[in-house]
Amino acid sequence: MKTKYLILALFFIGFFAASCHHTTTADKSQTYEYTDDYGTKVMVPAHPGRIVSLSPAVTEIMFALGADSLLVGRTEFCAYPPEAAAIENIGGISNLNIEKVLSCQPDLIISGSMVPQKVVEQFNKMGVPLVCVIEKQKFAGLFENISKIGHLAGYGSQADSLNKELVIQLAEAQPVGINADIDRPSCYYVVGFGSGGNFTAGGNTFINEIIQMAGGRNIAADSEGWTFSVEALMNTDPDFVLIRREDSARFCQTAPYSNLSAVKKGNLISLEDGILDLQVPRNIEVLKRLKTKFANR
Repeated sequence: MKTKYLILALFFIGFFAASCHHTTTADKSQTYEYTDDYGTKVMVPAHPGRIVSLSPAVTEIMFALGADSLLVGRTEFCAYPPEAAAIENIGGISNLNIEKVLSCQPDLIISGSMVPQKVVEQFNKMGVPLVCVIEKQKFAGLFENISKIGHLAGYGSQADSLNKELVIQLAEAQPVGINADIDRPSCYYVVGFGSGGNFTAGGNTFINEIIQMAGGRNIAADSEGWTFSVEALMNTDPDFVLIRREDSARFCQTAPYSNLSAVKKGNLISLEDGILDLQVPRNIEVLKRLKTKFANR
């Protein structure tokens, strides 16, 4: 399994490096046709000077590439790294303030999956190119997105270097000698809980792959959506519960979750926002952390 992930990672690095190489020598005045993750064809500048990010993952990757000097706007949810706070806050995502975005005078907008298609079309009609780079179901999509964002920002070589560095870290992070599910501690990742419903990451998510790669077994691996019944959670009673740090105290104090063995035994793994729920370079960091927790159970 370990070899499989490394081969996939190297494939994406090589494929996108080859496909995006031509833009590295383009003049700033040049544009080219780019097909985004929704299949929308957009004319984008080869070397944009002012970029607005409408995605926390895009913002984080831009910083990781060293391309943060190009960012002139970001959403209120773009909180990592802390230095992002110095960039102009254009507000929310679903209730996007178009006038505020335009005031940043961007020559390129990069969004994630939360921006409605009608907004994408509206910006493109106004002559402001907006492209969508969305999270992928597979972990290897991290390398793909880094390459795409690097390409769009004119930082293709930096994206190649970052991906190669992450591949090395990935090889060092993954545990060895774990194959059968019987060797793996069971885990549950809390996306939402309580009266609003129970939500988690199913088997068709990169989050599920991170848990597997760290040596754990996601109890929701057979689910394809994001919903999960509280009855199934309580009956399975996983060895570990993974949860965002800001939700952990309330989860432990709320019935019936307070009766889970993981809560009683202190096997609740609190994670900072974005480290697991966004497809970003920090995924390697959380993989290392989970690997250690699972190995020392």
